[in-house]
Amino acid sequence: MEEPGFWEDPEKSGKIVQLAKNLKDTVQSYKDLEQQFEDIGVMIQMGNEENDASLIPEVAEMLAELKEKLEEMRINTLLSGEYDSHNAILRLNAGAGGTESCDWCGMLYRMFCRWAEKRGFQTEVLDYLDGDEAGIKSVTVQINGMNAYGYLKSEKGVHRLVRISPFNAAGKRQTSFVSCDVMPDIEEDLDVDINDEDLRIDTYRSSGAGGQHINKTSSAIRITHLPTGIVVQCQNERSQFQNKDKAMQMLKAKLYMLKQQENAQKLSGIRGDVTEIGWGNQIRSYVLQPYTMVKDHRTNSETGNVNSVLDGALDQFMYAYLRWLSTGAKAGEDSADI
Repeated sequence: MEEPGFWEDPEKSGKIVQLAKNLKDTVQSYKDLEQQFEDIGVMIQMGNEENDASLIPEVAEMLAELKEKLEEMRINTLLSGEYDSHNAILRLNAGAGGTESCDWCGMLYRMFCRWAEKRGFQTEVLDYLDGDEAGIKSVTVQINGMNAYGYLKSEKGVHRLVRISPFNAAGKRQTSFVSCDVMPDIEEDLDVDINDEDLRIDTYRSSGAGGQHINKTSSAIRITHLPTGIVVQCQNERSQFQNKDKAMQMLKAKLYMLKQQENAQKLSGIRGDVTEIGWGNQIRSYVLQPYTMVKDHRTNSETGNVNSVLDGALDQFMYAYLRWLSTGAKAGEDSADI
């Protein structure tokens, strides 16, 4: 029997509608694959009956497309974690290295936004701090879409860039680091006790490159949880009250995940430890000079098409990470440094 007043609750009814749409899309994807498989069979039969070799390239192209879609559907079955279906909140922080690291942070921000755009996901900047001369010192962005966290959890860790820096007058090769932290956007009320005396709440004026997401008033909020050192920030909302609510939601989610790690040992399913943004801690390297390569040090997945990756082509690494998680492998045991 339907719960009284259920459909009058916009949040609950909205989630049911979204779930129904996702299930419908999944069924439709299966039917599309089934139809593609039948079409390929018909093309092969036609080629055999008419002895027409000109159909071979077309059939090969259809097979490649079928394999790609089938692999994507298979990967989706691995997104079974407790929070995998949630939206994601992604934060990038430039490491030591000044302008070069800030520029690398800006490149990564663009990369993740392009990946989200290609998937039809929506992005919303929650906090943004410009670099002193160029790039970004730090940015927090919420990425909304089905299984956003399930995919993006592969990106948490330190990302390393090797290139000839455009900011180095001597033209020397330079290495830069940026840390990426990813957490699910948990909207429901979490069972997390937070004492007021454990919090330091600071207000500051929003800053950034401009645009409608930047609010030029002293309404931005930074909350520090003193016992754990966790810091969350939000400046996107129109009022200090709204920013505080969003920041508290983020803090509760982080503390809840920490509690889950300690009590339920969900180390691989939620958030990894934050490590120093520097040598030896990188999960992935992006090399532009003296050769071109992107390599993930956990899964050994790699490609020489760096420009494509920086333009948002991350699925190869995300899929490899999900397969790696499903096998229970240990990271980095046989990864060679590059």
